[in-house]
Amino acid sequence: MIRVGIMSFAHLHAEAYVHNLRANPLVDLVGFADDDAERGHRFAEQYNLSFFDTYEELLEQNLDAVVICSENSRHLEMAQLAAQKGVHILCEKPLATTVSDAEQIVQVCRSAGVNLMTAFPMRFSAPLLEVKRFLEADGLGRVYACNSTNQGECPKHHRAWFVDPVLAGGGAVSDHVVHLADVLAWYLDDAVTEVYAVANRILYADEAEVETGGLVMLTYAQGAFATIDCSWSKPPYYPTWGGLALDLIGEKGVVTANAFKQVMTVYQHTRQRPIYTYWGSDANQAMIDEFVASIQDKRQPKVTGEDGLRAVRIVEAAYRSIETGQPVPLEG
Repeated sequence: MIRVGIMSFAHLHAEAYVHNLRANPLVDLVGFADDDAERGHRFAEQYNLSFFDTYEELLEQNLDAVVICSENSRHLEMAQLAAQKGVHILCEKPLATTVSDAEQIVQVCRSAGVNLMTAFPMRFSAPLLEVKRFLEADGLGRVYACNSTNQGECPKHHRAWFVDPVLAGGGAVSDHVVHLADVLAWYLDDAVTEVYAVANRILYADEAEVETGGLVMLTYAQGAFATIDCSWSKPPYYPTWGGLALDLIGEKGVVTANAFKQVMTVYQHTRQRPIYTYWGSDANQAMIDEFVASIQDKRQPKVTGEDGLRAVRIVEAAYRSIETGQPVPLEG
């Protein structure tokens, strides 16, 4: 059995990961630690989990692996604690709030000889995997451009720290660009050479100190370009938190993918708005299963810390572009 603990329930994804970990027959979910005692006791009771008062106490439980779900700015300290104990790490995205911290996380894990996986579940999305297979079969030929969106509702309603510029490292740009930056790196196998971005606080202006709307343009070494709408533009009454979709334009045609369209739209007399009933694949489950398999097989996971670092470089360049109003070059 792979003994796994969760470091912090600050990130709302921790709640889903409890179910995903328990669904894997190779996992013994030992429990979790959280520095917010009230939150810790609440989730311990809700999920019937063992709660440890400190991260050090959790790491003393002979763990094989941890899932880090703390606030973004605390990922480095969590990774350092786990790596020092020789514990493999699945870290929530973004890997860090700065390139410097992300580089340190990668180096700490490399030096300790532990696996570091960035939580990019879109690599395991059935619709996006189908597009990957299509590209590998040369279905589009050369890819010229991509129009993509990763929109959502303002996450303040779920966790207040998401709109704290220090704890989150930013707003919608920090929260949502990394997923598509990683998907595009996976699809195109090409390096970003320039980042241009704009952002504002028109949406949820009274609720957040960070940008709530953003548009990022990426230019690639081989000439392709991509746009990413990362805005928190979905209202709280939308049937789901948001979504991730893209259009790839190539020399042989266009392919469109929507990672969250495996749903039925349900209308009821008792509800004022429709709901989505999901019938599709579970990308989170596939991601957790890959993390566990990489430990079991003593190999690197399919998504690495370096992948997370690459996405953080793009986010940091986007913020520099927003600040200066100019494109920001990136080394390949």
